[in-house]
Amino acid sequence: METTMNLAREQKSAAAANMWQRYVRAERLLAANAVNLTSDLLIQPNWIGDSDRFWYCWKSLAGLRFVLVDPTMRESMPAFDHKRLAAALSQTTGSPCTAAQLPFSEIEFAEDGGSIEFEIEVEGKSERWSCDLESYACARIGESPTVADDVLRSSDGHWEAFTRDHNVWLRSVATGEERAIATDGAEKNDYGEQLLSPLTTGGIDDPPPPFVKWSPDSGKLLFCRVDQREAPQFHLVQSVPRDGSLRPALHSFAYPLPGDEVLPLAYLFCANLNSGAVTAVDIDPIEVQYHGPPVYGDGLWWSADSETIYYVRQGRGYFRIDLSVIDAETGAARIALSEESGSGIDPSVWRGTSNVRIFADGSRVLWYSQRDGWGHLYLYDADSGELIRQLTAGAYEVSNVEYVDEAAALIYFTAVGREANRDPYYAHLYRVSLAGGEPELLTPEDADHTIAFAPGGGCFIDNYSTVDQAPVILLRAADGSIVCELERADISALEATGWQKPERFKAKARAGSTDVYGVIFRPSDLDPEAQYPVIDYIYGGPQAIQAPAAFADAAREREKNFWEAQSLAELGFVVVMIDGLGMPGRSKAQHDHSYRNLPDNGLPDHISAIRQLADRFDYLDISRVGIFGHSAGGYASCRAMFAYPDFYKVAVSSAGNHDHRLDKATWVERYMGLPVGEHYVFSANQNHAQNLQGKLLLIHGDMDENVHVASTMVVVDALIKANKDFDLLIMPNQPHDCTRHPYFVRRRWDYFLRHLLGADPPAGYQIQ
Repeated sequence: METTMNLAREQKSAAAANMWQRYVRAERLLAANAVNLTSDLLIQPNWIGDSDRFWYCWKSLAGLRFVLVDPTMRESMPAFDHKRLAAALSQTTGSPCTAAQLPFSEIEFAEDGGSIEFEIEVEGKSERWSCDLESYACARIGESPTVADDVLRSSDGHWEAFTRDHNVWLRSVATGEERAIATDGAEKNDYGEQLLSPLTTGGIDDPPPPFVKWSPDSGKLLFCRVDQREAPQFHLVQSVPRDGSLRPALHSFAYPLPGDEVLPLAYLFCANLNSGAVTAVDIDPIEVQYHGPPVYGDGLWWSADSETIYYVRQGRGYFRIDLSVIDAETGAARIALSEESGSGIDPSVWRGTSNVRIFADGSRVLWYSQRDGWGHLYLYDADSGELIRQLTAGAYEVSNVEYVDEAAALIYFTAVGREANRDPYYAHLYRVSLAGGEPELLTPEDADHTIAFAPGGGCFIDNYSTVDQAPVILLRAADGSIVCELERADISALEATGWQKPERFKAKARAGSTDVYGVIFRPSDLDPEAQYPVIDYIYGGPQAIQAPAAFADAAREREKNFWEAQSLAELGFVVVMIDGLGMPGRSKAQHDHSYRNLPDNGLPDHISAIRQLADRFDYLDISRVGIFGHSAGGYASCRAMFAYPDFYKVAVSSAGNHDHRLDKATWVERYMGLPVGEHYVFSANQNHAQNLQGKLLLIHGDMDENVHVASTMVVVDALIKANKDFDLLIMPNQPHDCTRHPYFVRRRWDYFLRHLLGADPPAGYQIQ
């Protein structure tokens, strides 16, 4: 008996040690740590003036190096002698540094390239230094100039715009002289202010800069007045105030809901700094549907000559989109182009940027539309609003306009799905003549391509990769010919850990008529003879792709997805990410599958794909399938447990917008439409809570500025009424973006380990 007990203890101890090591391995592959196992994956070019010359800083596995590229010389070279600079700087400052570990990551060329300037820390102070690139003499210039986060400096650097006492002010950088350019602002009727989120009043985020846009010549200033006096409020109770006070703090803020009749209204004004005149822009006030700036992204911009303002406006429900042309001097405005759609319309459905471009003389407009069933480019006369011609056509989707060469009459754009027998999510660069004709492929490699054009248009940087091939970064001439290879990402340290490359896959959606795509992540120590539970990592928001198409995604907007999936797989799961029907990047019809149909979430396609994967890989145990997601993914993962309880057994649902009637108007109205009707009621997760059978963990931050914690609490209330067992974690002072919090990560790991793998998490493990 004693021998049996000792053996059991030894086995339990060995299992605990093994699981501890799995957590260590998983933590090593979280995004913040995985970056140390690879070189840089992307180049951030720093263009020198308007030329095609640029420099970049590259982090290799050995350290940092600075590279200068001159396309005319068809070569790249060290931006300076790293060893000489390190030696000179070490001697001058008394703080040793090496060629691979210089104490700065940005430089600025001065004296026509004869010297560089940079900022370093000396005795706890940020100082600006210079280095002569002939003698390598280093000298302190002075303390680093600082620009406060809540001011916006003019293009010429002479003025700063800021807000004070509800008004917009200007400050001379040279003299410090200040003057107000608006004086009648008041509480909740402010000039220049953005709609504040509770993170600002709660001390979690710094105040945002004012909403002002300087003209290119710095002579004019576009700004707004936001009237939110009648707008309905949302409220968050901060149970643990950051200032240490004991009483919970109440934070009230404008948060428009779908169908709200009264919204905050933004009125546009233009100030002429030379004359002192302030002119109201003659357009209807902008209905502000979310906190932050009244106009997001690149939807409001100046002409190059500082005479005209352009505004791409999307109406409520996104049924209509207008291009307004505004005279900056008089404020007069006209609608140059307009388009309508019964199922929502965007200026782009890919990566969030607008594909509208105005030609320099204002005579023509490059316009994006899905009117023929696919996202394509159209050329219009800006004065008459008449269509000149459709520039692209076919069963593929234009992703992004990368460059407009007016002199050569060429449009450079990325598109997905045009190349036969390739992954339809791979972006390639093309160019097409303004006179029409077939687009020319400029990046032929069978991979996903990320493009960065030089300001002058003479060349571009091409970063291409797949999920199982590290990035290759080329400099190409505008015709696509290769100038030189800049970098090859080094992932040797990652591979040395035993890491298994993720794999793109294709499967059939529900009913078997449409191909859907995804990525599968496996543990480093995969045993093909074993059985592994499957975890579906879902998002479900129709504005974004979930499954990465490229290894470069591990370093950009989808990097959380990439590394969260990989780290979770290391615990002994196979993790999949799938883009089902309703997601962007394919046809308008496929995207519209989600319209007024958010509760679908593409889940039938996920289930179909996972079953097909199980037929392909014997080690997948689809009797144990879990699911998790955040925000729209929190909604989708919870919905999966209620709608498909026989398939999904465990879910971790975080910050889910479980009732779309409680979520932000700007997003919900686009995909659920108006008016708010019975389809909103059906979409609400709490109305299906009685179907829960498996294990569900709900997580929400109590200071979530994006999806109110009430969205989770209505589900909690319904689960209690249905007498269902579930788990709940409310995290004090956590905003919407809380998924990287170490406690959050560890609790999600623990939950799947206990309830899907049937193992005990390592006691006392703490993610750093």
